[in-house]
Formats: sequence, C-alpha cells, structure tokens
Amino acid sequence: MHIPIHLRAGGTSLVVAVDGGRLPRILHWGPDLGELGSRALADLQRAALPAIGDSPVTYPQPVPVLAQLAEGWLGRPGLVGDSDGRRWAPCFRAATHEAGDEAGDEAGGPVLRSRAHDPEYGLAIDIEIQVLAGSGLVRQRARITNERATPYRVTSLELALPVPPEATELLDLTGRWALERVPQRRPFQVGEWVRASRGGKPGLEHTLLLFAGERGFGFRDGLVWATHLAWSGNQVLAAELTPAGTRHLAAGELLLPGEVVLGQGEVFQSRWQYGSWGAGLDELAGRFHRHLRSRPRHPRSPRPVVLNTWEAVYFRHDLDTLLRLAERGAELGAERFVLDDGWFLGRRDDTSSLGDWTVDPAVWPKGLRPLADRVRELGMDFGLWFEPEMVNLDSELARRHPEWIFDAGHGPGLPSRYQYVLDLGHPGAYSYLFDRMNELVGSLGIAYIKWDHNRYLLDAGHVPDGRPGVRTQVEQVYRLMAQLKAAHPGLEIESCASGGGRIDLGVLEFTDRVWPSDCNDPHERLEIQRWTGLLVPPEMQGTHIGAEESHTTHRTHPLDYRAEKALWGHLGVETNLLTADDETRAALARWVAFHKEHRGLLHSGEVVHADLADAAYRLEGVVSVDRAKALYAFSVVERPATWPPGRIRFPGLDDTRDYTVEAVYPGSVPAPGTVPPPWQYAGVTLPGRLLRLVGVEAPSLDVDRSVLLRATAV
Repeated sequence: MHIPIHLRAGGTSLVVAVDGGRLPRILHWGPDLGELGSRALADLQRAALPAIGDSPVTYPQPVPVLAQLAEGWLGRPGLVGDSDGRRWAPCFRAATHEAGDEAGDEAGGPVLRSRAHDPEYGLAIDIEIQVLAGSGLVRQRARITNERATPYRVTSLELALPVPPEATELLDLTGRWALERVPQRRPFQVGEWVRASRGGKPGLEHTLLLFAGERGFGFRDGLVWATHLAWSGNQVLAAELTPAGTRHLAAGELLLPGEVVLGQGEVFQSRWQYGSWGAGLDELAGRFHRHLRSRPRHPRSPRPVVLNTWEAVYFRHDLDTLLRLAERGAELGAERFVLDDGWFLGRRDDTSSLGDWTVDPAVWPKGLRPLADRVRELGMDFGLWFEPEMVNLDSELARRHPEWIFDAGHGPGLPSRYQYVLDLGHPGAYSYLFDRMNELVGSLGIAYIKWDHNRYLLDAGHVPDGRPGVRTQVEQVYRLMAQLKAAHPGLEIESCASGGGRIDLGVLEFTDRVWPSDCNDPHERLEIQRWTGLLVPPEMQGTHIGAEESHTTHRTHPLDYRAEKALWGHLGVETNLLTADDETRAALARWVAFHKEHRGLLHSGEVVHADLADAAYRLEGVVSVDRAKALYAFSVVERPATWPPGRIRFPGLDDTRDYTVEAVYPGSVPAPGTVPPPWQYAGVTLPGRLLRLVGVEAPSLDVDRSVLLRATAV
C-alpha cells in the first residue's frame, strides 16, 4: 500500500491517499496535524475506510477529487463529456503521483501532481493539488487530454474538496444591484445545493464563496471550510451530501454547448479551485488576504485617496467645472482624480456612444490634456472610466461593425441600459479596443482605469456562425488587461461590473481594486464590505464617501457615518464638492487625513469581527500584524430590543499585553446621536485578555451611528 502524501503549509494539513492506481483522495483538509511518520499516515488511511454497506455500488470512501461514475459514484460527476454519444463514462486508473515543493513558484508551497489514463477511451487526466506557503490555502486544477483522432466534447469538469461530518451548515451569498453579498444559511442536508452563474460574469447575485461549517459558526468560532473558483465567467459552486455520508464542495466552469471540443492531442485545463478553512470566518478570510498580499504584483504603495466624478457631475462634463472639482479635491487631500462616464464622442446619457472611445471635441475642444495636466499639477494622478466590452447600437462603432456584436441567431438580443456586448473573439474588435485604450493611456498619462461591465452576456454568439463566445470573451478580457499593463508599467485597473458583479481571484490577477457596489449608502455598505471582505482585503475594496442622500436608496446619513464606513477600504470621495459648504469640506479633509494616518494599519492588518448576540450591533476592525495597535468601529444598525447595548469585547488582541482603549472622533466630537459611557472620556487601560473576555461598556448610539475605538499596546 502506498503511504499517503502529507502536504503542509501556512497552518494547513492536507493528507492525500495515492494507492491502488486511483485518482488522489483527500483524507484530511484543515488544521495542521504536525509531523506524521509513515506508520501514522498508513494507519490514518486505514482508519478512513468505511464498513461495507448493503449495496455493491456503495462507493468506498473517501471519494477522489474527481468523482467517477465508473467507480460507483452516483452524485455530481467530476467529468462529463462524449464523442457523439460515446466515451461518456470515463474510468481513469493506473494513476502515478509525484510530490514536491514549489519553492520557486510565485505562490510556493508543497504540491502533488497525479496522472492517470483511460486507455479504452484514449483520455488522460493530470491533477495538481497545492497547499500555498504562508496562507495555507489549498488549490487544485485538472487537465484533460484527448489522445485519439475522434473529437472529444467536454461538457463539465468539476473538482471537489471534502469536508468532515461536523460541517452541518451551509452559508452562501446572494444579492442584486446595489445590494450585493447578502448572506443566507441552511442545513447541509442530503442532496445538492448548487449556485450557478450563467451571465458571462460571476454576477451581482454570485455567492463569491460557498461555505460549510459547524452549526452556528461565526467570525471567531466554529470550524468552517469554503471553496472559490478563480474565474470571471460562467461557473458553478455546489455543496453535496450523499446518502453514503460524503460531504464535499465542488467547483468548475459552466460550459456552453460546444465551447470545448478537443481534437487529438488537445488539452482542456480547469480553472483553479481554491479552498480555505478556519476556526471562524475571520481566519478563513485571512488566508485569502495573506495570499493576495504575498503576490509580487499586489499593490504595495499607499493606496491613493480617490476623487471620483460620477455622483458629483454624472454626464454633465465641462472643463471649468471639473477643474474646480479637482482643485477642491486637492484641498481636502485627494491623490487620484477619476473622470467617470461621459467624456467620449456624443455621450450625453446612457443611450448612445458606448464603443466610440474618442474624446468628444464638442465637450472637450482641447481634449482631456488640460484637465489631466492640471490634475497632476495639483499633486494627483489621473484616472479614466471605460466600459470596453460594451457597445450601444447608437454608436459609430456599431454602425461600422455590426458583426462585432454578439448574436446567437436572433439578433443582438434584449438591451440592458441600452447596452449590447462587443465580441472580443473577433481579432478586429480586440485590436480596436487595445489601440484606442493604449493610445489614450499613453497620450494622457493615465495611471488608473475604472473598468466597468454592466450587461450580462445573455446571447453571446460569435458572428457569423452563432457559436458560444463567453469563455473566449473572458480570456480575451484577461489578455487585454494584461497587455495594457505590460505596455504601461504602473497602470492600475479597477474591476467594476454594475458594482460588485465581477469579483474573483481570476480578475484579481489583472486588477488592483474592486468596486463592491454602486451603492454608497453606509447602512448597506457596512454589510456589503463585510461579506466582500471574506475574499478581498481592505486595500483592494473601493470605499467612497457619497452624498448625504444616497442616490441608490435615498436614505440620508450624516457625514461622520458615511466617512467612517468608507474609512475601512481604499478610500474615495464621490460627492459634489462644489456645492459642499466650508464646514463640510473641512470635515471631509479631517477624515481624509485620519485615513492617511491609519491606512498603513488598515491595509496590512488582520480584519476582525466580533460575534455579537444582538443583530442590532456591529463591532469590527483591523489589528496590526504585531498586535501593537488596532482600530475598531462599534455601530448600531437597527433599533435593539434592549437598551443600553451592554459590553463590547475586542477580538484579535494579544492576551498578555495591556492596551489603552480610547474613542476617536475625526469629524464631530462626539458625533451627534452619541452618549459616551464614563470610561470613554479619559480612556481605559486593560489587559488584552480582559478586553477579549469582559470588554467595556458600549456607547449609546442612535441607529446608523458609530464610534471609532483605538487600542494601543502599552
């Protein structure tokens, strides 16, 4: 019997059975098991074998990461494919396995590579499983090779990560425009819970991750596991519990008919499936944050405070107004000025001109250079909004090249915001976009692209034959982003898709920031940012101070609450500074200065959340890696049934150190609607263990009000 392979890194153990010529089977995924000798590993494998059931088809546990019908698996298939109705039930065997340490790999960490064949079908499979150094994330992918002359059509390829029996509860996320990342829980029962994205991007309703954990798991307690697919197109995440007791989390691309047909010698490679685990969601999310922060291309310079023009002027562009807006932005400390939608040929509203990426001479008779130059004179860099993948039928581009617009055989389909999709599978369309964007970035010295993507790919047929083009579209978008960055070192890109519709580790290979939501209402943003943060660290989440009245919800909030909720990410200002009074602009400047003072902590520390018994309250913050300092926000989000709120306890501090805890007020002192407890006037110094277990009396606050609390080690 072959001894199982033990992969260890970043506090994670992955024990994989590799015996019997079968595909790899994960025996343990989770907490580090320490050094294990050959005997312990062999006994662990024997201990994982189940009793024989009452059916000859009952699958002998554990299940391989690619489950096969031919081995008796009756759940979600790992590979679905055929050759005109043949070669539809593959059976890979005679597997060979090789383990090593990818110290020279960008990610690094121990890796297992397995290869197996189905000689009757003429198919080969390669599976790669890795535990990433530092973060302890697990990732895996597979490659299918067609070794015969007969074409082989791949319908789906899903890998799975097992979870243990104590994972009895599922958590996923849903949402809609301006209300992304809404959590929902359910029991992990027999059957499948499937979350699919079919719109050519993950989507506003996409779950981001799919979690399975101990009943009632929270941010700080309860073992929990999750999976994520690093892909920005159609995909499926599934949790499955079989009558035989197998529990696993599967992920794969959701392929359209005929998107992958392999000729002889051709290969289809799946996207990376990532897995994270933790004792609570904070630890699970921290693994993704450490992974992203460890990449050489992760943005390391201080994240510049952004002034975005959208909610200030919308489509109403003119040089004098925008120059005055830029000057006001520089006065309050902005470091990046982003000109949003409305600058290109004929663009007066959202009904026309998408695709015509030429500066409109009617609005900009001298081009954008006077604005870009003045922005840089003011000490800011210059950013520009594009929506490269979209086109209006009322545009010069659509009139010249209707064949570049997706059409599945019934015309360009239903509009969404008057938009249709430009097929980047056409070399001419791709070249046109690159040439226009490349020229503008180079000539204007653009430092930052806000890359939007509003319409779903409902009818993404490649003209002239109508075959699906979704997969190619996503690959071409990745290529376009990479090519622009290669041509302009230092260029940064934000992934925006009607807000948070394209956030995943695939697009984050090429982008430096995501826009979690088009909603700047702080009441909603608290939750949107909290749940987006399970994957994305604060420095990669755009968080803007919006107008007093939100343009998406029409709620009104005081500046202090809007600013506090924007503090926790990559800060921006998206309000009309030209109509703001002196007092408001001065308060904004204080908040910007406070953010700059603390962004080293906010953009490098560990994100923490307290599990509070009353859903009316929130306590969350960031703790420095050395545990020397922390910043927290205590918020009231709805009227509580009991009052006052009682004590709040601080997660993430060092039990053995003393901390001085004080309230800080970057804006009003104290904020209106706040009744501080006695300790808050002078602060208090207590051991970290006491702050974690006992805590301090919370301030009394009105709904949608918050207080910042700073903890500093003595």
